[in-house]
Amino acid sequence: MPGFGNDFETEALPDALPQGMNSPQKCDYGLYGEQLSGTAFTAPGHRNERTWCYRIRPSVRHTHRFRRIDLPHWQTAPHVIPDVTSLGQYRWDPLPHGDAPVTWLTGMRTMTTAGDVNTLVGMAAHVYLVTESMTDAYFYSADSELLVVPQEGRLRFCTELGVIDLDPQEVAVLPRGLVYRVEVREGPCRGFVCENYGQAFDLPQRGPIGANCMANRRDFKTPVAAFEDREVPSTVTVKWCGQFHETRIGHSPLDVVAWHGNYAPYKYDLRTYCPVGAILFDHPDPSIFTVLTAPSGVEGTANIDFVLFRDRWMVAEDTFRPPWYHKNVMSELMGNIHGIYDAKPKGFVPGGLSLHNMMLPHGPDRAAFEGASNADLQPAKLKDTMSFMFETRFPQHLTRFAAEEAPLQDDYIDCWEDLPKLFDGTPGRK
Repeated sequence: MPGFGNDFETEALPDALPQGMNSPQKCDYGLYGEQLSGTAFTAPGHRNERTWCYRIRPSVRHTHRFRRIDLPHWQTAPHVIPDVTSLGQYRWDPLPHGDAPVTWLTGMRTMTTAGDVNTLVGMAAHVYLVTESMTDAYFYSADSELLVVPQEGRLRFCTELGVIDLDPQEVAVLPRGLVYRVEVREGPCRGFVCENYGQAFDLPQRGPIGANCMANRRDFKTPVAAFEDREVPSTVTVKWCGQFHETRIGHSPLDVVAWHGNYAPYKYDLRTYCPVGAILFDHPDPSIFTVLTAPSGVEGTANIDFVLFRDRWMVAEDTFRPPWYHKNVMSELMGNIHGIYDAKPKGFVPGGLSLHNMMLPHGPDRAAFEGASNADLQPAKLKDTMSFMFETRFPQHLTRFAAEEAPLQDDYIDCWEDLPKLFDGTPGRK
């Protein structure tokens, strides 16, 4: 995967990539050399992220005079609305597709925000609804990298560094500052986005697990170089400190002919994630399902963890197998990609979302509790299931859209109402 410890090189024309130097006096083909930096110049070597691009025009030709535009459904932290209550356990049905055509920009719907984009900490969680391709229109975020989790439909991300086709059960990460256009390959499209304001996603430390399982670096794919040399009126939209600005130019900005470096978009097939778990008794913490983590600067406490719950064998003896009842210092936003989630067999449907904010109790409903408590614990495989979690150390604040317009399940909190009192004081009773 891009980032720490890897370097890639690719060229769309032979000999377009300089050898043995980054910034020659003159580049082949009349190209311009330009560096895209994802970290400070003085970052430690093992954490320094940069890519050298050899392009038809330097990026200063891809922006002109800006004008503010409004994308009212895309919100940025801090975004705390006094009359919207974020304290609670919430669940939403899938956001429906409307009649109006929407693109990647106009179809983004922010559900929660956390932290502060101005201090480069925190995140936002979005649902995207896309029915139309961006035509001669491009975008980049100066605020964040975007983790894209498709649930329905197929998208194509035409980026400065190449093309990424993205289907459900795959994810993609689009780095801060990367210019791209989003096209619909098969629609309508719906999915989830984690907007990461902080340090970039990386693989978690495996500790005693060792070198294998979970997500492996070899399964993360970067695009090959591809460029557009088109003279056509175009727009570039920039997200900067939560504001959106548009500039008009006379050509495509996707003009990188060759590149090398470790700061690049990538995609990952979630079906290559290898879960680990207990093979005798007890239930490990959900951190064993972490695919990617964005560090916070506080050791062991992430700015964001991206966690995956997929098909897996359940073999532990004398163990309550679904997620247990708990309160957590982290805030958990979950989404269902497909299938049934074992802790909530009803109501949490593909395309749906739930939010359990920091230090608010949650866990299985009565049906899941009774089923797991009385099951004959033979080895069993969970099938047709894939859900994920965006977990952050910050409280997640609801947007007005999430509180008032999105299809909120008003009765979700009642799913624990009929949990009975089982205690009777009898020693040894189970």
